[in-house]
Amino acid sequence: MIIRRYDPDTLTAAFGIGMGGIDGLATAAAWGRVPPGGRTLSHRHDETEQIIIVSGTGEFVVNEHRTPAGTGTVAVFEPFEPHVLANVGDDDLVFVTQYWRDGDQVDVAVRATARPSFSDRPVFVCSTPPTPNGDLHLGHLSGPYLGADAYVRFQRMNGQRAWHLTGSDDFQSYVRELACREGREPAEVAAQYSAEIAATLALMDIEPDQYTVTGTDPEYRAGLRKFFSALVASGRVTPTAGPALIDPADGGYLYEVDVAGGCPACNAPTRGNICEECGEPNTVADLSAPVAVASGRPAAASTVTRFMMPLHELRATVLAHQRIGRVPARLRQLTDRVFRRARLDIAVSHPGDWGVAPAEPEGAGQVIWVWPEMSFGFLHGIQRLGERIGQRWKAAAPQQDWKIVHFFGYDNSFYHSILYPALYALAFPGWQPDIDYHVNEFYLLDGAKFSTSRRHAIWGKEILNPGSVDAVRFFLARTRAEHERTDFTMAEYERVRDEVLIGAWQRWLGELGDRVDHRYGGVAPEAGNWTASHLAFVRRLRIRLDAVTDALGPDGFTLRGAAAELDGIVSDARAFAATESRLQESEYLESETRTAITLELTAAKLLAAVANPVMPRFADRLAEALGERGPRQWPHGVDPVAAGTPIRLSGNGFFAPVDMRQALAETVAP
Repeated sequence: MIIRRYDPDTLTAAFGIGMGGIDGLATAAAWGRVPPGGRTLSHRHDETEQIIIVSGTGEFVVNEHRTPAGTGTVAVFEPFEPHVLANVGDDDLVFVTQYWRDGDQVDVAVRATARPSFSDRPVFVCSTPPTPNGDLHLGHLSGPYLGADAYVRFQRMNGQRAWHLTGSDDFQSYVRELACREGREPAEVAAQYSAEIAATLALMDIEPDQYTVTGTDPEYRAGLRKFFSALVASGRVTPTAGPALIDPADGGYLYEVDVAGGCPACNAPTRGNICEECGEPNTVADLSAPVAVASGRPAAASTVTRFMMPLHELRATVLAHQRIGRVPARLRQLTDRVFRRARLDIAVSHPGDWGVAPAEPEGAGQVIWVWPEMSFGFLHGIQRLGERIGQRWKAAAPQQDWKIVHFFGYDNSFYHSILYPALYALAFPGWQPDIDYHVNEFYLLDGAKFSTSRRHAIWGKEILNPGSVDAVRFFLARTRAEHERTDFTMAEYERVRDEVLIGAWQRWLGELGDRVDHRYGGVAPEAGNWTASHLAFVRRLRIRLDAVTDALGPDGFTLRGAAAELDGIVSDARAFAATESRLQESEYLESETRTAITLELTAAKLLAAVANPVMPRFADRLAEALGERGPRQWPHGVDPVAAGTPIRLSGNGFFAPVDMRQALAETVAP
């Protein structure tokens, strides 16, 4: 007989509560205690876990669904199923947990193609609103915007209710700075480039479901002020006098674009408030050798009263939030570095007249800082989207079932993954936002950063047209700066377009069409006898389908991986065709030849379906050439083109061989 008794004095901190091991049982086991009002951290693991409630009143929270957990309740959680146990009673909630690893169950969970937590929830995919002080270049397009667009297309093909939201970040200090240089009003500059940005996105076949223009939306300012007042009401955001910098030439307040110096964290040259190199925030006053950009003189120290937030006090809140959704290691590393600081007081308002002033009297002469503003802007965009599609979503009352996905560049990581969850916790203490984060690094042009101010860029409108958009999307996906900085060169783009897309993809499809025309009168044949090579090729296509599904899925999203698998389908098909073509002139092997041609058409059909998120125009045209409707659902198997279907692949130029150097020269010619 083995007897183990609960002893609260033996418990230690784990998973946000008190736990203590139980030795000698048939499985690993432990006691657990959740205090009144407490809850475990959201967690998931590869073991199957059984929890038995011994005493108390609680509830299990699984994928935002709540289930009562009273005395005697037994719950079993499958591998990787995220779960929380909350105490909703007045006494300690005591439970016993037993857990074990079942390899078969783990394998089933790992092979799942859709993360269970998405379920039937609305999915809002937000790409960072661009600053309207210039048009979009390829550096912009390759990152958040192409990523979010492909992500949403894939989710919709899998039946998910998903929408892409972005807009125009009108109140950025960079808009004011450009307006001053050009002698124009900031609103005029913002309106011009907001329209340019929307037009460039459309050329890229990126058409967001919600494009919010913050400067002209009639309800935006009032909603933002209420959001800011909720932050103030939390007691954590208060008007506080603190160190700041001013321009000694005119006494002007300095932040963001107005000041340059050395990053206090990595010593790299930076502007105020954020370092693009290491991603860490600065308070402006802590820059080394700060210089006022307008006058070129060393910045002078001053004291300014602004609304301040003690971010260091919200460390536990941010870390708990990051346990819920997808947070890449790069962001967790940044979070760890930021919270190693003893304190970090963040100004959430700044002296100025371009922006939205707080409603509080203490905010006179100030504007709400544009980055905290953006955290509200995403919620406002959800409300605006809901108004158009008949959903009662409110920015002031975010719902627990919302799934939010953010796409942004690494230089914006602090704001999205650290600052915003802290702000949401203050403004909406009852809401636990479930946010996935997808971050990209800098995309370089000929080895140097794309730069709007230095005109070191290839603008979207210079390279995009109906004939080039698929090639541009494919190349940007193939070279996207996902885990490290990558480089765009025009020579490499043209090589990939000419050798890969035209020389390999288009050539294979055209030659396949010629063979179908010559041997089968332009219609898909019926498969004949199957050989071992045929079976191996189908298995290879199945592996490619699984791989591209994983590459576009929410957990391991990688456009570079997806582009590689698309090219892999073509490479596999060309190698298969080269081998099987040796039998095509034999009258004794006609049955096997029909099967081979059928399988090549199967590969082309698969390519048309899985290319849709990355290259939608190409996917639609290829599907049409195969007698199919444009891809609408993600394939769950490798299916052939129906026998007798008219095939129109011959002479179909999917990728236009345009000389981009000549096109660029013509674009900039007077």
